[in-house]
Amino acid sequence: MERMKLNILELAEIRWTGASSMKLGSKTIIYSGRHTHERGVGILFDVTTAKSLGSGCPISDRVVVAKLVDKPLNVGIIQLYAPASDSEDVEVEKFYLRVIRNVYWDQTASVRSEGERSDFKPIKRGVWQGCVMSPDLFNLYM
Repeated sequence: MERMKLNILELAEIRWTGASSMKLGSKTIIYSGRHTHERGVGILFDVTTAKSLGSGCPISDRVVVAKLVDKPLNVGIIQLYAPASDSEDVEVEKFYLRVIRNVYWDQTASVRSEGERSDFKPIKRGVWQGCVMSPDLFNLYM
């Protein structure tokens, strides 16, 4: 990481068991794996970037999500280890449906208007375009 000047390194096939986060020297890793030492994904952060780490969420042995909280914006990082192209179509579809459900299911947002920010509210499934607020609702901050 130092030689390539990387702050974040996404890893696949790490083959560690369980799901957790830990320090590796001066680095921090969030990882998720199987109990059988197969697959496994992780995200490795340097010291500076780890200070902005808001949360890490292992979803499965193929998906881990991290949220970096900083100004001027927050950043979400998703590390995926997708099924191979020779996998069954059903397995591939189930994988992507699970990712979508876990990443986008319970999102919240706030509205900023005239420099003021509202409280965070759950995002519903769509916005009525005739609503007076609809132009403001496109300025969502997550």
